[in-house]
Amino acid sequence: IDLDFEDERRDEVISYVSQKYGQDHVAQIITFGTLGARAALRDVGRALGMPYSEVDRVARLVPFAPGMTLARALDENSELKNIYHEDAVVRNLIDSARGVEGIARHASTHAAGVVISKEPLTRYVPLQRVSKGNGETIAMTQFTMEDIARIGLLKMDFLGLANLTILGRAKEIIYQNRGIDIDLHNISMGDTKTFDLLSSGETAGIFQLEGAGMRRYIKELKPTTFSDISAMVALYRPGPMEQIPTFIKAKHGIEPIHYPHPTLASILEETYGVIVYQEQVLFIAQAFAGYSLGQADIFRKAMGKKIPEVMRKERRNFISGAKRNGFSAEVAGEVFALIEPFAGYAFNKAHSVSYALIAYHTAYLKA
Repeated sequence: IDLDFEDERRDEVISYVSQKYGQDHVAQIITFGTLGARAALRDVGRALGMPYSEVDRVARLVPFAPGMTLARALDENSELKNIYHEDAVVRNLIDSARGVEGIARHASTHAAGVVISKEPLTRYVPLQRVSKGNGETIAMTQFTMEDIARIGLLKMDFLGLANLTILGRAKEIIYQNRGIDIDLHNISMGDTKTFDLLSSGETAGIFQLEGAGMRRYIKELKPTTFSDISAMVALYRPGPMEQIPTFIKAKHGIEPIHYPHPTLASILEETYGVIVYQEQVLFIAQAFAGYSLGQADIFRKAMGKKIPEVMRKERRNFISGAKRNGFSAEVAGEVFALIEPFAGYAFNKAHSVSYALIAYHTAYLKA
């Protein structure tokens, strides 16, 4: 579960949770920094007593890329491959580094993760004390977040969001200078000036809507409802972004809204026939294949992995369920093809609406 708070007050939230549930029931989560390709070379070179300049020359030949390994670097960089074969000292350095590459180098505290349990945490996980830097200490698990989830404990992400701090500060300044106490939870969600500002594309400083690409799309969209903002927040990501032109054209009637089957109308009406949210995938699977929402979420996650044999199995199950519900195999296949690309990309609606609300609040104050 992710929760956003003012970044300057995040520590207050952690302290509150510790006091409310008990210090033995709350802990932050450990994370391990691992040795990457370059770090492995530098650490091993230091252990071997090699001159820094020589080790640095080899390390610099490792390309910068996510998930880069020494094996991959040898394949991709011919210069590194050549000196590996020609220089026995370099070969020993790289071979030794490959032996330690990927192992944990140091431990630190997860940036946001906090675990809360009904019973004292020592019944489930080993703990250690870490200093918060202000003289206080807090418990930290010695299990990583993956292991915490595996044993069934509740993991919360308490995230610090600068925009919430900005909103709070802006309200204070307005009250000090104008004597107006704005309650952002009770403002109009259909404010004309706010939507005019968004439609103009002048969204610098507006949460989630200030990038150049987003400004162009929000200007084309000309949102008129809060749900338009929420949908745009969800769509502006790799994958769903391809559907933004269709979404905009359907909203303005340039292209007709198309539903492969009338059953989908009530599910996709809000987003002009485009699948935007994870929840829509679940409701479609429920309506067509007769899945429970729990089964539909398992179906969504399985499809999101894009494993061909899993996809084929899920397609067969979906069509079988749809036929039991009175739909033809042809229509069921068409609907499956519609949801297939979105299963792994569709955004959680609660997350999108929460971010859209902050975007609306910042636009409201700017307007």
